[in-house]
Amino acid sequence: MTSRREFLQGGASLAATAALCGAAPVRRPNILLLFPDQLRYDWTGANPDLPLRTPHLDALAARGVRFSRVVTPSPLCAPARACLAAGKEYDRCRVPSNKHDYPLDQTTYYTLLRESGYHVTGCGKFDLHKKTFEWGLDGKYLLPEWGFSDGIDNAGKRAAIRSGAEVPKDPYMAYLYRRGLAASHVADYRSRKNYAATFPTPLPEDAYCDNWVGRNGVELLRAVPRGKPWHLVVNYVGPHEPMDITAAMEKRWRGVSFPQPHRPAQFSPETHVAIRQNYAAMIENIDRWTGILLDEVRRRGELDNTLVVFSSDHGEMLGDYGRWGKHVPYQPSVGVPLVVAGPGVRQGVCPALASVTDLTATFLDYAGLPIPAEMDSRSLRPLLEGRTRSHREYLLSGLDPWRMAWDGRYKLVEGFGDGRLLFDMEEDPLESRNIASTAPEVVKRLEPLVRRPAAHLRK
Repeated sequence: MTSRREFLQGGASLAATAALCGAAPVRRPNILLLFPDQLRYDWTGANPDLPLRTPHLDALAARGVRFSRVVTPSPLCAPARACLAAGKEYDRCRVPSNKHDYPLDQTTYYTLLRESGYHVTGCGKFDLHKKTFEWGLDGKYLLPEWGFSDGIDNAGKRAAIRSGAEVPKDPYMAYLYRRGLAASHVADYRSRKNYAATFPTPLPEDAYCDNWVGRNGVELLRAVPRGKPWHLVVNYVGPHEPMDITAAMEKRWRGVSFPQPHRPAQFSPETHVAIRQNYAAMIENIDRWTGILLDEVRRRGELDNTLVVFSSDHGEMLGDYGRWGKHVPYQPSVGVPLVVAGPGVRQGVCPALASVTDLTATFLDYAGLPIPAEMDSRSLRPLLEGRTRSHREYLLSGLDPWRMAWDGRYKLVEGFGDGRLLFDMEEDPLESRNIASTAPEVVKRLEPLVRRPAAHLRK
């Protein structure tokens, strides 16, 4: 297998040879990254056990690669998105929680793409300054510093209310204020105490945040200069809680049956079903915008030269084990979907272990750029093009104080709950039996990865 050094040197040599020979420059692909917030790995149309409706994502997967074993570097918004921007694992990214902003002295792949000639743009919830509640009413605060040519950054669902209940601090709340909808939206969110608040939002369809984000994505795409490669990231705020959906979304899902969570501990069966209906409704709406954005790329005549990636920052427990949200090392929290399609990408399901951080090196690779030595990210391009079947020996994830290592079968967790957990994900995919005491040889093998993770990142 080609080493990382050989791979990078080979790419550089090819580019240099083309330049010396006067060859036409290689046409670099556009990059469209669709990035929902809090979408767990098994809640797409690929799961036959759930009545989900994701026809556009399913079609994307049919013409590309669907990865089946993908983990976030950290199951929390700001750290996960910082790791993606930097191409680094959690322990080296310097954003340990939502109480930290992305360090501006740490380069981003957005910057590297922009400096190489890409038009880099994006919209939605970037979450790279989670500590600082300041987006600018145009949503452009710090976008140039992060490496963007243009874009609209808005607050997440709860942050929009916490920051803008009286005066807007982000462009979405400013939009609601202009339309006279802010007061009702604030009152609605303040009435939603937990996941059981599944009633519809008072907002009209066009003012629902993900619909607003989707429109921004279309408008930014239409503004991309012709003849220049572009990168667009669309950061939806759903299907993150609260479980607010529009009246039309609710109408499409009430009455649809869903299985109960694994070991539920809080709500009635009927409430759990309603929560899952709302989660599915948000996913379906995001899928609808996937279709709209792909249609826009097609209208530009650029679909054949656009790398399309669909993933998420982290998952959602959704009542499994009596837990909600993320933060924990269980698979519904750390596992995310990943679908990639585009020029040269083969078709099929890929079981290789992959991290969300690997998107960073993948984008740089397709752009013909070297992967900085300080990054932990590894390009998925050899997998996508069918040149290899292997990628990583293990995946890491963490959120202080716990750390996790997964080799594809065994998952070892240190510092969570009572201490050490070891699950055999093949025999026990629901992570119900801790076998740490009966498999000491596995613990011994994986323990260095969770004890001193930073020392093992590049192995």
